[in-house]
Amino acid sequence: MHGRADSPVVVNPFVQKSQGRDADSCMKACGMTDKEGWVVWNGSMGILDHVAIGRIEDGEGGRNAFLAPPYDVVGPFSLDELEAQGRIAFGACLVMSLRRWREDQVELRLEGREKRRAFLFRLDADDDQEHREVLNLPMEGALKPSEINAAFRRLAKIAHPDAGGSDEHYRSITNARDALLGQFASAS
Repeated sequence: MHGRADSPVVVNPFVQKSQGRDADSCMKACGMTDKEGWVVWNGSMGILDHVAIGRIEDGEGGRNAFLAPPYDVVGPFSLDELEAQGRIAFGACLVMSLRRWREDQVELRLEGREKRRAFLFRLDADDDQEHREVLNLPMEGALKPSEINAAFRRLAKIAHPDAGGSDEHYRSITNARDALLGQFASAS
């Protein structure tokens, strides 16, 4: 069901009939053509793919649809809402028209990048708390690299063996600093 506006329509071999209507005949009856084009976007994973509408079911609440394989696990969703709004959320994904994707992609890509960065910044909660405690940093909230380095320098002045501290204590604050700063290095 993919195709460019200037190319012939390619019929999707995976379309299944539902109550006498397949996706192709339903979309043509509703004024939609295969040239519309559909995409599925998963911002948390940064994945965009062209998709086709698969099985369509008519019901009292309107038409529900599923995507065609290999995305046939996406559904049922309201085809009426998808047509009216140009996009619909399904789990962590957005199913949307190609036209709507072109309009919204910058915003959606930025949101997705922030979700992925937030995931990368997450460390094991116990380790993160332990490292914060060692450096006397706040137990909650975002940290800046400058805050981590300042806390390390403040403690290193008294923890370093040359300043009368112990090698073990100096290693513990160094490890805590490195672990917390590692969050920023892995995200870039």
